[in-house]
Amino acid sequence: MDLVVEIYRLIRSLPKEENYALADQMRRAVVSIPSNIAEGKGRTSLKDYLRFLAIANGSCAELDTQIELAIRLRYFSEEQAANSKGLLTEVGKMLTVMQVRLNNPKSES
Repeated sequence: MDLVVEIYRLIRSLPKEENYALADQMRRAVVSIPSNIAEGKGRTSLKDYLRFLAIANGSCAELDTQIELAIRLRYFSEEQAANSKGLLTEVGKMLTVMQVRLNNPKSES
């Protein structure tokens, strides 16, 4: 959820012509991450949960690409995006750990 708030903050610095293009894509990607985690958790099977975690992970990759694109277009600097990128890395690592542990429950000793 912190990542969502941070991306919404970052998006405010995009030019107005990007409101319905890059900004919208970034909003969709970042909101998709916690939404898919929650939806997967609410499902009744582990297979479904893992599928939704994989979708959330894909949204992380999509958002990472969009942040990098915005930096290359000079809509914001590396410094402006640093907190968002850090949170995104953290979320990606958490998703990976969740997927590994759910796929290998016996490895949790």
